[in-house]
Amino acid sequence: MRSRKLNFVSITFIVVLLCQSVHSQLQIGFYRNSCSLVELIVKDVVRDSFIRDHGVAAGLVKLHFSDCFVRGCDASVLIDSTPSNKAEKDSPTNNQSLQGFAVIDNVKAKLEDICKGVVSCADIIAFAARDSIEITGGLGYDVPSGRRDGKISLASDTFTNLPTPSFNVDQLTQIFAKKGFTQEEMVTLSGAHTIGRSHCTSFSYRLYNFNGTKGQDPSLDLIYASWLKRLCPQGNTNPNLVVPMDPSSPGSTDVGYYINVLANRGLFTSDQTLMTNTAAANQMNQSKRNPLLWRSKFAAAMVKMGQLDVLTGNVGEIRSNCRVINS
Repeated sequence: MRSRKLNFVSITFIVVLLCQSVHSQLQIGFYRNSCSLVELIVKDVVRDSFIRDHGVAAGLVKLHFSDCFVRGCDASVLIDSTPSNKAEKDSPTNNQSLQGFAVIDNVKAKLEDICKGVVSCADIIAFAARDSIEITGGLGYDVPSGRRDGKISLASDTFTNLPTPSFNVDQLTQIFAKKGFTQEEMVTLSGAHTIGRSHCTSFSYRLYNFNGTKGQDPSLDLIYASWLKRLCPQGNTNPNLVVPMDPSSPGSTDVGYYINVLANRGLFTSDQTLMTNTAAANQMNQSKRNPLLWRSKFAAAMVKMGQLDVLTGNVGEIRSNCRVINS
């Protein structure tokens, strides 16, 4: 019996070592000697941008997610389309829903002035997402860095790698599982919808012609649905109409998201669908009751997400302009 226990401990230790070695080239303080002010500069730019537009924080968090879930965290989401290639940012999934590009450009320009060719665009996105969470009241966390930038960005890659607002709980669980996340981590990361805004076009089908019924989604709270209809009138074609994801505290990284979904006030189908799964619903109740626990789990999940399929060492490049592959 003692031998079996020792073998189990040994195997567990080896697994831990293997998991650590996968990301051993990402390091906290990677730029300590090469560009020591990098994180301070990113934080300053994010803070200044947030003061001018509170929506920037949610945009930068979503930018990090959209980057990491397609080809890994390699800043491919920042690359502009060319006449011969439609890039990720211009796919139907991302077009009009992503923001924060100017913030990244601003950071990159400042860093190129003081430490040219050193800091990757991929690391800038990861730092900026962390700072956005912290500035809106979430827990700060250390960001392991040392990512390098990719050279490929294809709109078609977003079709099978990014969830849509209409996904059900099984589809969400599957797409996150493909990236190495548990359902619990998926529900934790879904809490990012506590900040930011959404275009009416992303959810209006729930208000006026749900499943071809000419009515509204029956899972929507009636008062909430009426409020949404006032903000997003039927037949309106303005693509710039937006509503807050969490009306009660749209600028705070808190558990308001879970409070809303538990009250049938989830904005997207992909939010409200979590209530159809017992484990997910139980987790949302736990998050609602223990905000600090959720903040801690969210920070850990963000660190994990930031390590998806990273390029390190001599793989990839350090772009001088985040929008363009180096010539």
